[in-house]
Amino acid sequence: MTNPPRAVCDPCFIGDGQQIKIRTQQLLGVESAGEGIVNTAQLNRAIIEQYRAGCAIAGIDRDALLLLTTVGRRSRRPHTVPLMFHREGVRLITIGGNLGADTHPDWYFNLTANPHVTVEVGFESYEAVAEILTGADREQVWATLQTTYPELVDQWARVARQIPVVALTRA
Repeated sequence: MTNPPRAVCDPCFIGDGQQIKIRTQQLLGVESAGEGIVNTAQLNRAIIEQYRAGCAIAGIDRDALLLLTTVGRRSRRPHTVPLMFHREGVRLITIGGNLGADTHPDWYFNLTANPHVTVEVGFESYEAVAEILTGADREQVWATLQTTYPELVDQWARVARQIPVVALTRA
């Protein structure tokens, strides 16, 4: 079996979260919701579809992407979102950066209500448990992320809230 082609990361992805979403939307051919407005739901659907098909995803390093499915805290329906991740031993680490928004992403609130999630990474899908890191564990992982992804440090610094760091561990 051959590996799917690797996406080339677009240098426009470093910077403001809204610019990142607009550039990704353009690369994937997703229609805008208005001047400078990103249709995030449609954009996520396009990324999820390409990911599950094993395709390269324009402007995104597929090898650093996972799909996280949470159960809606109010709807009780499954919700899937594409997220970048960092591998740390047996844990997959992701953050609730929400591309620099002032609020935590919806998926974060869903997993605080129910930490049992489904993770799709590469061509594998499995049940996992999400843990919101705190204290020394969070600080150590956060320091690693800042060192590993220095191009994102400025974006993270502009966020007034503490960005959640989440560890996903196979159930």
